[in-house]
Parts: sequence; C-alpha cells; structure tokens
Amino acid sequence: MCRHLILIAALLVSPALTRADDVKAPDLSKVVTMIVDRTNDFRKSEKRGPLKVNADLTMAAEYFAKFMAESGKYGHEADGQKPGDRAKKHGYDSCLVLENIAYMYEPQGFSTEGLGGGLLKGWQDSPGHRKNMLDPDVVDTGVGVARSEKTGYFYAVQMFGRPKSMAIEIKIANRTDVKLEYTIGENKYTVEPRYIQTHTRCRTGEEVKFQEPKGLDAIKFATGDKLTVTGKGGAYQVKKE
Repeated sequence: MCRHLILIAALLVSPALTRADDVKAPDLSKVVTMIVDRTNDFRKSEKRGPLKVNADLTMAAEYFAKFMAESGKYGHEADGQKPGDRAKKHGYDSCLVLENIAYMYEPQGFSTEGLGGGLLKGWQDSPGHRKNMLDPDVVDTGVGVARSEKTGYFYAVQMFGRPKSMAIEIKIANRTDVKLEYTIGENKYTVEPRYIQTHTRCRTGEEVKFQEPKGLDAIKFATGDKLTVTGKGGAYQVKKE
C-alpha cells in the first residue's frame, strides 16, 4: 500500500518575507544519505533486513521529487502515474513497489539535520509510512529530495522495492477427484482435478489455506515448492515437494 505524509511548519508565513541571507540551506545529498542510513538503522532496531540503494529507484524518486517541486502538484499520482509505473519507467523491474512522500516548509529554512530528521520522524510516527519503512519483503530503496525555487517547499520521495527476480513461484497440483479451493493472502483460487496451477507471489511467509476439500492443513511455502493434494472419497492429504 502506498502512503503519503504532509509536514508543514509555519505555513502562514510567506517565504518572500524572509531575507535570502537569513535562510538556511540544507545539503540535499546529505539529507538523502541520512534518510537511507537511518531507515536502515530503524529497520535493524525492528529486526528487519537492510535496504540496498538501487540506482533505478533513486532516479524514479529524484524525478518525482523534482516534478512535485517544480509543478506544485502533490500526491502519489500527481504526474498521472502510479509509483510502480515510475519505477518501471526508470528501469526497475519490480515485483513490489512502495512509496512514502512528504513536503516540509520553514521560512527560515532547514539545517541538513533539521530537514532529514524531520522527514524521518514524520514518516516513523505515521503508521502507514512506518509500515512501508519496516516492510519485511522490500530489499531496495531510492530517495529523492528537491526544493521548489518558487515556494521554498522541500519535497521528499522514498521508494522501496522488491525486484521481479526475487518473486516466489509455487505450483499447486490437484491429484484428487474434486475441485480444490484455496486462498493465498487475500486472493482466492480454484484448480480442477488433474490440473496444476502456478502462482508467482511477491510476499514471503504466505500460506496456502484450503477451503475445499476440508480438513487440509494450511502450508507456508517458499520459492520452487510444489504442493500436491492427493486422495479420494473424502480422505485427502497435501504434501510439499
């Protein structure tokens, strides 16, 4: 799920009323590094794996932060695209893409620590953004931060991804005399007798839960697993191969 956050300080004060010499100027490259490093620190503290900086996700995040800064439009589809579309356009072949966005404003400007720390705290304190930062299945990240020359607002984008190469593929083989009915996550499926169905999933730790035939145990799966259901006349069993 994609989330967004709006962070504004001293919104009623126009940046035009502040002398340019008095405005702080954060180092945006250091803000980006701070967001990546402290996100990984946060993940480590919550027993999540570290994220690698991905060049394609970084380009997508930089593009979108710059777009919002230049256009003044805000939202996950502000440019008419979804986060996954932007990731794909910039070369990221995704299985899973998540995105946090935010904007901040302070008429006196921000120090590097003030801007980076404010963005991180806002995301960490927001349940939806926090969930994205701690998602157990993402492995890559990219961050972009841009300032609007017109308004002085800073726009930030943090993208998270899992590449298609890390998709989990399983097979469900029906060797019974009845139709199988089951769910994986929130998705429902059926497979007729003597058929095999292949699933490609992006989430780890999921289970296959059988509704029909009744009495079969739910089974967690990993990539390459084949679950075979056998039996007849009401006596059925499922085996992982």
